[in-house]
Parts: sequence; C-alpha cells; structure tokens
Amino acid sequence: MSKVAATFTLVISVNRKSGRPLHRQIYDAFRCMIVAGSLSSGQQIPSTRTLASELGISRIPVLNAYGQLLAEGYFEARVGAGTFVCSSLPGQASRPEKRGKSRIPENLARRRVARTAGMLPRFARAPWAGREGAFDLSQGALDEFPHKVWANLLARHGRNPHTSSLRYGDSLGLQRLREVIAIYLRTSRAVRCEPQQIMIVSGSQQAVDLSTRVLLDPGSPVWMEEPGYWLARHVLIAAGCRIVPVPVDAEGLEVTAGMRRCRTARAAFVTPSHQFPLGVTVSASRRLSLLEWARKAGAWIIEDDYDSEYRYESKPVASLQGLDEGSRVIYIGTFSKVLFPSLRIGYLVLPPDLVDRFLSMRYAMDVNPPHLYQAVLADFIGEGHFSRHIRRMRTLYEERRTLLVDSLQRIFGSRLQILGDRAGMHLTVTLPNGLNDVEIANRAARESLWLWPLSPSYITKAAAHGFILGYGSTTPKEIPRAVEHLRAVLDAPDNGSPASRT
Repeated sequence: MSKVAATFTLVISVNRKSGRPLHRQIYDAFRCMIVAGSLSSGQQIPSTRTLASELGISRIPVLNAYGQLLAEGYFEARVGAGTFVCSSLPGQASRPEKRGKSRIPENLARRRVARTAGMLPRFARAPWAGREGAFDLSQGALDEFPHKVWANLLARHGRNPHTSSLRYGDSLGLQRLREVIAIYLRTSRAVRCEPQQIMIVSGSQQAVDLSTRVLLDPGSPVWMEEPGYWLARHVLIAAGCRIVPVPVDAEGLEVTAGMRRCRTARAAFVTPSHQFPLGVTVSASRRLSLLEWARKAGAWIIEDDYDSEYRYESKPVASLQGLDEGSRVIYIGTFSKVLFPSLRIGYLVLPPDLVDRFLSMRYAMDVNPPHLYQAVLADFIGEGHFSRHIRRMRTLYEERRTLLVDSLQRIFGSRLQILGDRAGMHLTVTLPNGLNDVEIANRAARESLWLWPLSPSYITKAAAHGFILGYGSTTPKEIPRAVEHLRAVLDAPDNGSPASRT
C-alpha cells in the first residue's frame, strides 16, 4: 500500500506572494493532512525532488519542511526506501471527531429525492438473494465455464491492445460483436435483424431501462405479466409508468384480459419464450393476438428472452420478434445466464426506425459500452466456443432439472405443484394454502437454504405462494439433500399464514 500511495500526486499548493515562507507552507500542509487523517500512518510520501518538481520551486524549501517534520516525529526516513508518515502515530487519536448525522429534517430530505425514485422500495438485499448454495436463482454452473479458453482470449486482447480500442467506441457497440450476435440470433432464435439494429448494453436491466426512457412517458400505462419479473417492474416504477397487471395462464399472457383492463396501453413487457417466474411458453395464437393488439394500438412490445437457449423437451422456441411484421417488438437478450452474470453484456434488437432515438439516449447515458469484454466475447462466439458451451450446459442442466423434479415428486408427492420445468435454469413450486412463502424463505435463509418466494412477483394482493428454485448452480450431489432440507423447513411448526403477512 505504501509504495502505491507514493505514486499519487498530493494536493499541496504554495503561494509565492504569501508572507509565509515556502517551507512553512509545505510543513503546514503536510501537518494538516496527517492530523485530519488524509495521510495515514506508514504511508509513503513523494521524494523532495519529486515534490519540488511538482510545485515548480527550488528543492531547498522542501528539504527544510521535511527536516522539520522529521524532527517533530510526523515523518520517518527509511534507508533505501524513502520517507514515510511516522508509523507510530496513533491511527485515530489526532483526527477530528466524526460528524453526526445530517440535521436536515427527514421530510425535507425526502422531498429532495425525485418523486419517481421515492416510489421504489428502499434498497435492501433480501436474505435469500445473491447467495451461493442450493436453489440460488439465476446462477449457472460457473465451475463448468471454460475458464482457460476465456482467459486465453482475454490475454490475447490484453497483451496487444490496438490504439482504437482505447478511444471512445461506437454507441451501438463493437461492430464485430454485433455481427456474430446477428448471425446467432438469425440461426438460433429466428430473430430478423442486421448488425446495425443491435445495440450492446450492460445486461438486460439496462436494456429495459433504456427502452423505457425512449418509448414511455411518466404516467404511460404498461402491461406487465402477473406474476412477473420484479426488477423490470422497478424500472417501470422509477420511470413513473402506470403498471397494468395482466394475468398469465397455461398459454402465457392473457391478451384479452389486458385489453379489457387497458386497451390503450403504450407497451407490454413480456417473457414469451420462458415466462418468468412460472415458466410457461406463450402459445402461437396468443403471440399473434399480442402482435395484432400492438399494431392496432400503436403500442410497443418489449420481449425479454433471458434464457431461451435451454429447453429440454423440444427445440428452442422461435422469438416473438421473428413474427413481427409491424416493427413493434424490441427484443432483449443477455449473456448473464449462458455465460456468467458479472460479464454484464446484453443486447437490444431495435426496429430500424428507432435506432437513432436509442442512440441519442444511449449517448446521453454512458456514451458506449467498454471495449475489452466485447472483443473477447466476439472471439468466443466467432471461434465456436459459445455454441459448444451451450450444447454442453444444456445437457448438464437437463440432468439437474430431471434430478430435482424426481426428488420433489418422491419426497412431496402431490403436496407441491411443479411449474415451468421444461426450460431454463429454474422451476417453480406452489405451496398449499395457509403457508407464507416470504416468512418461510426468511427462516430458511438462516439455515443457508436460499428459497426465492413467489408472492413478491405479484402486484395484486391475490398472490400465490411458493418458491422459485434455481438448479443451475446446484450440483447433483446437493439436490436430494436440499429437497430434504426444504421438507424439514416446510414441516416446521412455526410457518405463518398469508393472512399474517404485512
């Protein structure tokens, strides 16, 4: 740490017109920083020659200041190493007391937050979220990822960066990456697109946010699947949209129910290939009805195709966008599920006449996506590693899915209803009446069992209770034990009822 600290430029200035000698100004500046804690014990400081050069003055005043600080015990010299803040100084004793909490009245502080931001729930990570272990949601088998291949590609681009990769890039994203994504989408997802329609973004969440900024206004009514993806709901809330919950049945989104509730909605957010969280696939008739409604209403359809690569009893379902003749669908894809979440690369496929609008908004938000991982991913896809990885993981996840379904049926019988087990990396189970999924999930988390409750996916109070069980990161050895653990949690005598939920 000390060697690194010495490379930083210190915020010290001198005033040649001041009545105070230069060495005294330097002495006072160092002393104040040490007392305030800006310079910590043992931290290395620049050499006298370096500091004199940075200040544009003779070295003599710097030598005098350092000599005084050494004499008073603020500095110490180490032979062959340099000059350091004295390591024997107390870490906190001489620092000023920390300031108390802001005295701004709470209601005034709240008024200074944008009204739409205040509508979001206060951020607090749920106890079952982001954990490693059985049933963790949205995590794949990261230990099975081809790390060596990825590392070699990363090293290739890291060792020999082209000057152009260090400049600002295309706001749509790296051309080469968009080209290989277009080929993949046309062949595997029946998406109709060209590279110039694809925009690289930081995951599907930014894609939803960007779509909302471009297409919707505060107060715009938007259809949302009920139950549906809560993070997409949060984006719509933050944008001030009016969410219209539309029920989902065995055929997917009930389009006629949506039209009864709000025929003039501006957009519909849907997950037609693998509905989240129930896992159903929107039927062909519903797809055509949804597209017809969008055409007549002049509405937009935001299609989130988050894990369509993994289907186990049929071939991957063609995208809704591929059926769209009226350019009403904005298609969203992500590499978080098929590769790894921290990659933070997703993409939008835009109707041609919307590209310029999205570009203007994207440039205002963050100019362009980072270059390095785009270049690595383009090679990963273009050299065939991506397709091989998907084929291998499809087999692995199917084995885990089958084992989980068999374990649930063996241990619970008909007590739990299993939904959405034909695709993806999760399935859903619904609980018998009288059990509260949030209360059970909180208690299970204290036992390191990560159960994602189903009821928060609903907007209305008439929510079903159950759990969304991820199996992508759960090994075959863990699955039977985890299901036994689930039974023990459900059989505990202190389960609450839905009526007791606040």
